[in-house]
Amino acid sequence: MKSLSASEAVAKIEAGTLTSEKLVRACLDRIAEREPAVKAWAFLDPELALAQAKAADATKGGVLRGVPVGVKDIIDTYDMPTGHNSPIFQGKVPFGDAACIALCRTANAVILGKTVTTEFANRHPGPTTNPHNANHTPGGSSSGSAAAVADGHVPLAFGTQTGGSVIRPAAYCGVIGYKPTFGDFSRVGIKMQCHSLDTLGLMARTLDDIALFRGAVLKLPPVKIDRSPLDRRGARPRIGFCRTPVWDDALRRHQGAAGTDGIAARRQGRRDDRRRFRRAVRRHPRRSRRHHGLGKRAQLRRRAPAQPRQDEPRADGRGR
Repeated sequence: MKSLSASEAVAKIEAGTLTSEKLVRACLDRIAEREPAVKAWAFLDPELALAQAKAADATKGGVLRGVPVGVKDIIDTYDMPTGHNSPIFQGKVPFGDAACIALCRTANAVILGKTVTTEFANRHPGPTTNPHNANHTPGGSSSGSAAAVADGHVPLAFGTQTGGSVIRPAAYCGVIGYKPTFGDFSRVGIKMQCHSLDTLGLMARTLDDIALFRGAVLKLPPVKIDRSPLDRRGARPRIGFCRTPVWDDALRRHQGAAGTDGIAARRQGRRDDRRRFRRAVRRHPRRSRRHHGLGKRAQLRRRAPAQPRQDEPRADGRGR
């Protein structure tokens, strides 16, 4: 079977031309063919996967309708080990599901298996290779999820990100990596690395699949993607570009490749800030001048520091 997107699979299952069991069998066949080279999976139980698929077919309904999902091996699953790619947790089965897994089960998904991660989603990469070139890295730390989606093992997979562990492997393997707004997805049941940065992420081969997957994780109807501006001839997508505080330190040729002159833009921004400040002072002279220490008394204090009184003794104790 040709690798289907999750959206295509849902449509075929709803139409009655495909079953979850048949889809999961096709994914398992693809894994059996390619896993010796790609090495994307940390845990896979075909019998458990097929049992879930049969249950999904019997249940009907649900946003994901029996579509299989890969899970990064730092996310808890009550019926599979969560090993974190560490000998410390080898074979350890958590007592319950992570919130995102529970939501996927509610959406009638099939949790296919656990994908390879770097140890504790940090250092020491696993055996996963880039499915396009085994001599190249798949990126980390969500290496198994990106490689599995890219190679057609599974249409959807979870990753996690602290610095770049969703978007980097997705880019290296040629799939879509979705890192949501911080706090959008629940992190309950996910191995924590940094409370202020860690984020659950999604991987898929199409943008429609990301919308579908996100809907399941948030328990909301999937967002409909408006393609009309892109379908018009000559239309261009709107792309936001954010300059960080270290933008001026980038090489000029890299700034040019980004399509903007960062130094000139920063200088212009400073000039604009000065003009806005001067306008604010003119509109609110008392408040602004007093707030910034520019009142008449403050200026006098700066120009004329306090002098000792004539009748006070000298600091060296020698009299006036």
